[in-house]
Amino acid sequence: MEDVQQSQATIAMPIDRVGVKGLRLPIVVRDRESGVQHTVAQVSMSVDLPAEFKGTHMSRFVEALEHWEGTLDYHSFLTLLDDIVDRLQARSAHLRFVFPYFLRRRSPVSKAGGMMDYTCRVDGYLKDGKLTFTLGADVPVMTVCPCSKAISDEGAHSQRAEVRILTRFEGFLWLEDLIEIGERAGSCQVYSLLKREDEKYVTETAFAHPTFVEDVVREAAKGLDEHPKVTWYKVEVESFESIHNHSAFAVIESDG
Repeated sequence: MEDVQQSQATIAMPIDRVGVKGLRLPIVVRDRESGVQHTVAQVSMSVDLPAEFKGTHMSRFVEALEHWEGTLDYHSFLTLLDDIVDRLQARSAHLRFVFPYFLRRRSPVSKAGGMMDYTCRVDGYLKDGKLTFTLGADVPVMTVCPCSKAISDEGAHSQRAEVRILTRFEGFLWLEDLIEIGERAGSCQVYSLLKREDEKYVTETAFAHPTFVEDVVREAAKGLDEHPKVTWYKVEVESFESIHNHSAFAVIESDG
């Protein structure tokens, strides 16, 4: 059969990335407490395409996933990227896994247990045999506005915020490390299950530690600076403002 994808392109222009996205795949990830955790990832896969070729072979991305072992770590990720490059005869490949990661959190006073889910991601870019590997986590927290607290006779506005962390690192880095750094950065962490005594504790703790979005991003960056394995990071905090029809945000990216 004729290989139409390999025919001459009408417009001879290289494409940086072409591929598939929105694939769903069961995967296994490392869990600090339990050893492993089963979850479901949304997968994006792409390669570069030279100017002379009309198209890429989309089915080969799915074939690569079908032959992949399904346990997500640095080496298996690199193996999958190598396979994509080989199957599609590409110079570079990009691969992204986004998945919910679950941790059981106990409420601060009653110790009631509940599962918290965190959106985590692994990104990889392989070019000429060199892999750039990035691990990230999105962490919800609670914040209380210091300005609102200072000028109000009673109360202050509070809201949820999200601490989005991306890192590169040496050795092995637990997702739990990133989640804990994010949770420490806010006025208080959030929980899936709170009894009345827990709600009292969370509210009072948050109001005792008011934070601007700028405070949260600096605190998270400080925690990443101090982590011995992190070599580069980008942290963004978005505050979903409760008294405005917009969000506030702040970003710090390291020089590494």
